[in-house]
Amino acid sequence: MRYHLAWGFSRLVFAISAFGLGASSAAADSCEDRRLLGASYIVCAFDPATDDLRLYWRGADGRPFRTFNALSEAVRKEGRELVFAMNGGMYERDYSPVGLHVEQGKVLSPLNTKTVKGRPSQIPNFFKKPNGVFYWEAGRANVLESGKFGARQPRASFATQSGPMLVINGKIHPAFIEKSRDFKRRNGVGVAEDGTVYLVMSKGRVSFYSFACAFRDGLGVQDALFLDGGWAPGIYAPELRRNDWPGHGGYGPIIAVVR
Repeated sequence: MRYHLAWGFSRLVFAISAFGLGASSAAADSCEDRRLLGASYIVCAFDPATDDLRLYWRGADGRPFRTFNALSEAVRKEGRELVFAMNGGMYERDYSPVGLHVEQGKVLSPLNTKTVKGRPSQIPNFFKKPNGVFYWEAGRANVLESGKFGARQPRASFATQSGPMLVINGKIHPAFIEKSRDFKRRNGVGVAEDGTVYLVMSKGRVSFYSFACAFRDGLGVQDALFLDGGWAPGIYAPELRRNDWPGHGGYGPIIAVVR
């Protein structure tokens, strides 16, 4: 499984020519470089009531998109424009989601309720309970623990499951260690009380604890979910001249904004 193997791919960032950026600065001002609690992040903020937030995995041919360029081309053929994208959760070797994946109200991969036992350092990130689900429906988004999501079964037009949770009702995940020296590049998602969706990627290596604090104390988010780390995080943000090439040969689920 991709989520606990380190593959030896080098990471590339495409030059600006890869964008075809005659496109206007897309999600203009939605993404920006910010310092949060002493660390550097890319912070992207969207309103699900007005921004067309979507989730993608496979194209019409049944194959995973794998790259932002492939997704952008597919969106363009539909007469629309890709204005933002980020890797949207953990995936297997074949780029299929490890957990729940819902597109347009259709469940393409079921909720993963598996429990892995062992010392915290030996448990793959996805299974560091509680893990969670980021979902949205009718202009409202939420992050919810997987167990609660399964029990409540809320309506969701789009949903992606990942783990661990970073912040749960204002509290840092209990497995995180404040003085941890496990530093990696990380990305995640959180929803603020006013409904704003924050998609965040660290520019350098940070600990889980620091990353969680960036959401809670830096952005005021009470519930946030880890998406992935190491070589896996990537972002498509034309206004920042970013079109990241996937570090593991391809992305699985992709969170995107189109117009």
